[in-house]
Amino acid sequence: MSVVFAKPVLTDIPAMQEIVRKEVEEGIILPRSDDELATNIRSYTIATDAESGELLGYVALHIHSMRLAEIRSLIVKEGHRHRKIGSRLVEAAVEEGRRLKVREVLALTYMGTFFERLGFAEIPKESIPEHKIWADCIKCKYFPVCNEISLIKRL
Repeated sequence: MSVVFAKPVLTDIPAMQEIVRKEVEEGIILPRSDDELATNIRSYTIATDAESGELLGYVALHIHSMRLAEIRSLIVKEGHRHRKIGSRLVEAAVEEGRRLKVREVLALTYMGTFFERLGFAEIPKESIPEHKIWADCIKCKYFPVCNEISLIKRL
């Protein structure tokens, strides 16, 4: 199967919501409304099957400051995992960060080993800017008791 990586369009939002539904319900990924996805659509990169056009996964690169960006909402559709699609989505987001000249890319995740294989290193959560922690984490069903780890990749 050939996979195409591209920027999504607004009509991709229903499919984006569908493939992330289970992880949102389980509290693995924070919920994002259709309006929030639409507002930030340019932050996302999607992976689609070149032949069928089926949405296989996506990731967002959220810019926090001139120094810091964050990997958000990484998801690969069940049945298509373990094919390097997630790795390639993260690599695309990191490359976008390089083009934008950010110095560091942050990931808050339960999948530390996955990100470490991609060159991220674990850091203490206390080193993350407060505005980042409270702006998103307050929406999480596990707040304030969180088992996610924070990792950073310096560009």
